[in-house]
Amino acid sequence: MKVSVILPTYNESGNIVKLVSEIIRVLSKHYIFEVLVVDDNSPDGTHDLVKREFRKDKRVKPVLRTKDRGFAKSIRAGIEKASFDQVIVMDTDFTHDPKEIPNLLHVGQIYDFVSGSRFAPGGNMQSTGHYLVSLLYNWLLRIILRTQVQDNLGGYFTTKKKYILDLPRDIIFQGYGEYYFRLIFFLQRRKKSVVEIPAIYATRSKGKSKSNFLKMMIIYLHSALKLKFSHQNS
Repeated sequence: MKVSVILPTYNESGNIVKLVSEIIRVLSKHYIFEVLVVDDNSPDGTHDLVKREFRKDKRVKPVLRTKDRGFAKSIRAGIEKASFDQVIVMDTDFTHDPKEIPNLLHVGQIYDFVSGSRFAPGGNMQSTGHYLVSLLYNWLLRIILRTQVQDNLGGYFTTKKKYILDLPRDIIFQGYGEYYFRLIFFLQRRKKSVVEIPAIYATRSKGKSKSNFLKMMIIYLHSALKLKFSHQNS
């Protein structure tokens, strides 16, 4: 199998080398792959660090974005630049464990979209408080969007590039984590099979989180309501 791993980064110099090295270790035996590190011009030098540390490994491809930046837009850029049709998207702060990549890819041979879920049986988070708040918030999203997906904000997934290219990317890939429920929403509208497998989300290993939790939840709620009422009859 050939796979492109998309890593959106901003100020992840403390994590990125270790993460990419672990992804390479996990995939090297059984896959043909590339790792696209899509950096939003991090002031901490994440892009230059990746270029320097992996300069001899052509499978690692640093991508620098200096205009129209943003988390979701970086993911879109990485997917559009991917050389292979099967893509994996994951966070770069070790919240998502690279060891779970083979499970995603295995199930991805059967289903169109496979999500690593904190709330599927067997899934979890290291932070109990964050887990409970996220669980309650996801229940609210499920009510609004009428989706059976349990984890609408996970962001750890595999699918095919061709499926993404068939979606309204200008609508989906805006903002931060809310792109994820928009992505699932439109995939289901296209009658793609969506499945969740259990994943355990860790706490950030190094660096500082770039999200304000309360502000983020308000933005996500507004985005979910807008999505519901804008496309309820489409």
